[in-house]
Amino acid sequence: MRRYLLPHLPTPSPLRCLLAGLGAILAVGLVGGLSVHMGTPLLIAPFGASCVLLFSVPNSPLSQPMHVVGGHVLSALVGLLLRAALPNEWWAVALAVGAAVALMALFRVTHPPAGADPIVVFAADPGFAYLVTPVLAGSVSLVMIAVLYHRVTNTPYPLKPA
Repeated sequence: MRRYLLPHLPTPSPLRCLLAGLGAILAVGLVGGLSVHMGTPLLIAPFGASCVLLFSVPNSPLSQPMHVVGGHVLSALVGLLLRAALPNEWWAVALAVGAAVALMALFRVTHPPAGADPIVVFAADPGFAYLVTPVLAGSVSLVMIAVLYHRVTNTPYPLKPA
């Protein structure tokens, strides 16, 4: 059985696993509570996957603030533009996801959870205000919570430029 586990992933301590889960609970809970308080949604499903990166692997380049915020904003914008121009069909969704992936790579803001943003846009069909709330405000909030959380838990985040 052990040979099927990924050998390139270091074995995390149980404490580190619990801290990652606690960070995700706090981040989604705080952003969700802020949503209720403000009366505007700040959470989207891809943010749950962003929390995996922010709290489980904060040292990954894909977890860094510019990737989280830039990836979500760019991918949601691609989804909104293509949804405005194309019918709500499976091939248009595929095109939007592919374009978002390519543009995130081009602009060096790849954040895998953001690849789901165009799917959410096509499914929900929101207006362009969606780019500000929940996408920009929510992703910035998650990053700010991650920065504070990692300071409290003595985990380096964000990474210092090389």
